[in-house]
Amino acid sequence: MAKIEIKTDALNYECDEAFKALRTNLQFCGDDKKVIVFTSCTPDEGKSTVVHYLAMSLANTGKHVLLIDADLRKSVMAGNYRIPETLKGLSHFLSGQAPLEDVLCNTDIDTLNVILAGPMPPNPSELLAGETFHKLLGAARETYDYILIDCPPLGSVIDAAIAAKYSDGAVIVVEAETISYRFVQEIKEQLEKGGCPILGVVLNKVDIRGQKYYYNYYNKYGKYGKKYGYGKYTKYYGDSETKKK
Repeated sequence: MAKIEIKTDALNYECDEAFKALRTNLQFCGDDKKVIVFTSCTPDEGKSTVVHYLAMSLANTGKHVLLIDADLRKSVMAGNYRIPETLKGLSHFLSGQAPLEDVLCNTDIDTLNVILAGPMPPNPSELLAGETFHKLLGAARETYDYILIDCPPLGSVIDAAIAAKYSDGAVIVVEAETISYRFVQEIKEQLEKGGCPILGVVLNKVDIRGQKYYYNYYNKYGKYGKKYGYGKYTKYYGDSETKKK
């Protein structure tokens, strides 16, 4: 099993607190929510960064975490790690070109393992819908406390809905003041059609200067930039919450 080095920066105070809140809310969803899909409406909402830091946050509490980069079309996850040129990824495994031990990687955190996407295949949706991916998740359930799956934006391609069929829940990452309520509802409904419960939403790239109390509170701990957000957990979806929006 290869070892890859995490090269992302440490979070500042407010970002760290936001991920602790996200981590806690995820744990309150129950022990049966182990395999979780993350998607967004469009590219560049910060989804992959949110999943990466959440995986580290969970692993730092002693949870055994597997992070799967299932964005087989345009992955950015590899940029978070220093990896050898010969490392193979999920696309190699799902297409039968490499065994699991050649794509499963250790990291600097003892309880965090990662499977990166690998090169883009000609048939990403078909690979994720195949029995090999299903069996991979089934085997991972026996070893890990959490399996986090970073999928492409569901507003662009169907891959996240396919992976969600094998998952216990989904989380939608939404960029603040950019994505419309109607667009998020469409993504939510598409996931639910496959029988996947929505665990919640991460509101990302929030400008906390508009939240006077929190901005003043966090500034006690130092100076922070305009955007705090790699991610801030908001609320669970549900009929009552949806009607209030």
